[in-house]
Amino acid sequence: MEFSDQEQALLREIQSNAALSLADLAARTGMAQSTLWRRMQELEAAGVIRARVALLDPAKVGAKLCVLAQIRLADHSEASVAGFTALVRRLPEVLECHSVSGQADYMLKVRVRDVEAYETFMSHNLLRSGFVREIHSSFVLKEIKTTTALPV
Repeated sequence: MEFSDQEQALLREIQSNAALSLADLAARTGMAQSTLWRRMQELEAAGVIRARVALLDPAKVGAKLCVLAQIRLADHSEASVAGFTALVRRLPEVLECHSVSGQADYMLKVRVRDVEAYETFMSHNLLRSGFVREIHSSFVLKEIKTTTALPV
């Protein structure tokens, strides 16, 4: 989908602060408020804007530890893939799950309170599921860059 310069500016602005008023967005993008509102509705209907959310500080809400976990499935049957997919979708600790190429089948981004909480999460949810053969976990020592903004 191609976007005009004003639409690109709108998408950048709402990614950085979805709480901006229509007046502020209009001033920042050079669009009339009525045009801006209509375009926002169109972008939401088209699925370009999926949601407007608040980003929380993980440390302040008890999810300070970030873990990147490489998962290998026990087998690749349709039932196992579907079961694993359903499992990770139910787990609020899993922020992201990606099917990947290479040694692992999936890469998870997990947020928990601390190492003990991760051990409990991993052993009670992933390893006991029957879908997972092995997990290689990497604990994030320092976040150099974290963003949800897409380059538009």
